[in-house]
Amino acid sequence: MERVGSGSGSCLEQREPTTGPPLARSACCEHHPPPKGAWTTFFSSRTPHISGFTIYDESSTWEKEQRKMSLMDITKMFSMLQPREDEEDNGESEELNRAVLEDDYRTLDQLLSQDRYKKFINRKSGWGVPSTPLRLAATKGHVRSVEVLLAHGAEVDSLDVKAQTPLFMAVSNGHRECVKVLLEAGASPAGSVYNNCSPLLIAARDGDVDILRQLLDHGAETNVQARLPEWAANSAACSGPLYLAAVYGHLECFKLLLLYGADPDYNCTEERVIAQIKEPKTLLETCLRHGCRSKFIELLIDFGANVHLPDITVDKTAPHSEGLELLLQARAHPKSLMSQSRLAMRRLLKQTGHPHALGELSIPVALVNYLQHQP
Repeated sequence: MERVGSGSGSCLEQREPTTGPPLARSACCEHHPPPKGAWTTFFSSRTPHISGFTIYDESSTWEKEQRKMSLMDITKMFSMLQPREDEEDNGESEELNRAVLEDDYRTLDQLLSQDRYKKFINRKSGWGVPSTPLRLAATKGHVRSVEVLLAHGAEVDSLDVKAQTPLFMAVSNGHRECVKVLLEAGASPAGSVYNNCSPLLIAARDGDVDILRQLLDHGAETNVQARLPEWAANSAACSGPLYLAAVYGHLECFKLLLLYGADPDYNCTEERVIAQIKEPKTLLETCLRHGCRSKFIELLIDFGANVHLPDITVDKTAPHSEGLELLLQARAHPKSLMSQSRLAMRRLLKQTGHPHALGELSIPVALVNYLQHQP
């Protein structure tokens, strides 16, 4: 088994020595391998692969496809990620980083009150992955240092050499208070367009409901959207937050994403993205094949998943699967009027851009609970 690629936000691939299409993990699963059986086919053997910022291909189609890549975009991307060398650093960056590492926010505040230090507030430095003081503070979870840096004008969405924002690092390390402060300071809940992963995918994978809710409340997109050129679209639509929450068994995150408007079929509403996948797998099919609890199947059906999409046969699922029984029942019996009314209400709210605003309606509490799938 060979591992290809590294770096947070990159696609990690494991290939068997035999021929055939490779298998890959979800784009953000570098440090947390998926549970047994939770593999998703990401790339066909004829598709260019992306690992961090290294682009490679196993076929001759690369020469044809590379012409479609915008050289301007690549140049701009790398120029944004390079450390600035336009000012002489006489140890100021090191002192700032030391104060951040020790969470000595008072000293940090005093240093940044001096011009000779403040001009290095957004400078990338340090061993390993050069980063700004804000990125370092967010990674360590030092919320007071984060607040001081932001108060002195630190760039909230500054990128490190992996195109990771401070918010991305705070989410990756589960620092909820830092996430809150960064979002309130205007950090993009989507992370960087130059990174193949996003804070929402990380939160869904890790099962952190509080962080996931914060991101969603600040406008994070619940459905997969294309971040890559068409020639590299691969099966990203089958690796959205709903898929991750399902295969990792995070039921609360799964339900929260659906409440905020995630598509229950493919977790993707861009038809051109889905069309580029040879054999797209619906969430229903994925949950059944991976033996997810029946509650996942029940939620998908209740939230309007097309029960006729998955090509599921009994011999391909676990014997006596409760989830399969639920699917077969849903195919045989039409939804109740109450269930259809709930779907219609949620569909209307989704069209207005507020799929989670049911609690604000002036209707009886019992009805609100039903609309929000509460007992």
